[in-house]
Amino acid sequence: MIRLSILSIAVIACCGTAAAQPRSTLPSALDASLSAGFTPDPYRVRLQTGGAIDASETRGPDCNGFIAEAPDFELFYNGGSLPLIISVNADVDTTLVIHAPDGNWYCDDDSGNGLNPSVRFSTPPSGLYDIWIGTYADASQEEATLSISELFSE
Repeated sequence: MIRLSILSIAVIACCGTAAAQPRSTLPSALDASLSAGFTPDPYRVRLQTGGAIDASETRGPDCNGFIAEAPDFELFYNGGSLPLIISVNADVDTTLVIHAPDGNWYCDDDSGNGLNPSVRFSTPPSGLYDIWIGTYADASQEEATLSISELFSE
């Protein structure tokens, strides 16, 4: 009986910490830890875009596209003197929604090549970047490549 109580306290302590995080779900894809000067540059990962949530209604009027509830990717970044450029390359019109370590939301639609988004942090703060890749027109899920670079956008 005492062991059960100790286990219950441990579970409550665990879950209380998780609930205090700024989002309610784990990322739906992958994560990476990168430090300034990382190689290879760019760091690339294939992901599924889109989701059922309208970013303009949940992340702010400057955000576009349909995203998943959970971030598609989490980047733990230890910054240096170089910029941080987060870009998407896809065959469909994609959007980018980023919750940066400074607590602000950064969104883009077409600043990259063609209909692809790109966000540049000139002086990137170190910490957690939650990244969503949306589809512009509808909630369809499509394949895309997320690129993280200190040198150029794709």
